[in-house]
Amino acid sequence: MRGDTIQDWTASEVRLPLSAERQVEYRVYRDGNRHFQEIREPDGAPIHTLELPAGMKLDKSSYEVLLRYVLLDIVAA
Repeated sequence: MRGDTIQDWTASEVRLPLSAERQVEYRVYRDGNRHFQEIREPDGAPIHTLELPAGMKLDKSSYEVLLRYVLLDIVAA
């Protein structure tokens, strides 16, 4: 595992357009001065890693919002 864990792996069900839902897991960690949100499938397959802006401190609900936007962007691509 890389970096210092800020939030350990958390299961989440993300509602997408047209009432679709996607099961994912995510964690937030710090690597040096950089912060990341790593998203994966429940089976461990990677989906995306998002670098958070420097110094960004969020609560769990904010990480869930970021998670939804990342997944919406991936679905739209």
